[in-house]
Amino acid sequence: MEQKRGLEGLMFLSPWLIGAAIFFANPIIQSIRLSFSKITKFKGFVMEWYGFGNYAKAFVWDVNFIPMFLNVIRDTIINTPITLVFSLIIAILINRSMKGRGFFRTVFFLPVLLGTGYVMKQVLGMGIGEDAMAVAKGILLPEEFMRYLGPTFSGFVDGFLNRITLILWKSGVQIVIFLAGLQGISGSLYEAAHCDGCSAWEAFWKITLPLMTPVVLLNFIYTVIDSFTDSNNPIVDYILNYGFKNNQFEYGAAMSWIFFLLIFLICGVVFAFMKNRVYNAGTK
Repeated sequence: MEQKRGLEGLMFLSPWLIGAAIFFANPIIQSIRLSFSKITKFKGFVMEWYGFGNYAKAFVWDVNFIPMFLNVIRDTIINTPITLVFSLIIAILINRSMKGRGFFRTVFFLPVLLGTGYVMKQVLGMGIGEDAMAVAKGILLPEEFMRYLGPTFSGFVDGFLNRITLILWKSGVQIVIFLAGLQGISGSLYEAAHCDGCSAWEAFWKITLPLMTPVVLLNFIYTVIDSFTDSNNPIVDYILNYGFKNNQFEYGAAMSWIFFLLIFLICGVVFAFMKNRVYNAGTK
């Protein structure tokens, strides 16, 4: 049965594996070569070996890359747990039997549909996204009240509301994934726990959270990758500018591989940490 399930998984993965081998293998190899080389002729893309010079430039000579790199890591470390906790809470609330449940599910997923469209990207590129943030902050806290708080505390509140607005905008997919996980938990487990005198709080810690750990891991990885590969991520924009606007393809390739290795390392750390904490019904 285990071998059969493994073959089924491989069958579902095979279209992606074949597509990656045909369309992505050669560009990836060329990108690795480019990061260790220096272009001598753009016609024909003639390269010569440059060693770790491009990587040294990123860590030693470029005064913008490392600070921007650390800021992106900091924002991801802060935003990811908040996004997961918020998404799980919302998923639990809209999974309950209540009137208008479908409407609320649509409302929380709507930013995902709007934010991925070409028109919305153009709107955000025109600076309207910053105005939307200002409107959101103005609704939550009036400007007169912000002035009364003083510059230090109002700056903190400003940053907090900006982060909350971003999390609200970015948590639609995570909510849907958590909803799917919650609906996969048998109601008989909660009925049995209720008959034994278990409170809703105890049921969450003893039933919901352990059974949701595989979904939490999936959402964690998705949120980290989505945060790092977002088109609004400054480091992505920085790499694209160097590679395609300044025609420094080799340096752009080196920075992109540094960025990729960081994402790979973070995902590896998460997998190692969650390995013995993920509930597996087949083994436990």
